[in-house]
Amino acid sequence: MIGSKKFTRKVEDFICEHCKAEVKGNGYTNHCPKCLWSKHVDMNPGDRAEQCGGLMKPIKVVKEGKDYIVEQVCEKCKIHRRKRLVKEDDFGVAAEIQRKSL
Repeated sequence: MIGSKKFTRKVEDFICEHCKAEVKGNGYTNHCPKCLWSKHVDMNPGDRAEQCGGLMKPIKVVKEGKDYIVEQVCEKCKIHRRKRLVKEDDFGVAAEIQRKSL
């Protein structure tokens, strides 16, 4: 159902279209851990139903409770999405994004 929060786990490896890093997916991977960019491919997490396909630029990092969240904007359609950072992500890159957004 379009518009639902239903999650579809999909294990996929990919090459980041922004920094060209080889990324090993685990079924929950939704952005490149090296540069924090992603691709606008989901309507609902993991469904790969979005036709846009634009690159999602990280524009802001915020701390919410114990989590760090990266906010991204699609360079093609301008939609904003938020994604939780995980231990595999480059927190040096996250700190630089946070610094630039202030």
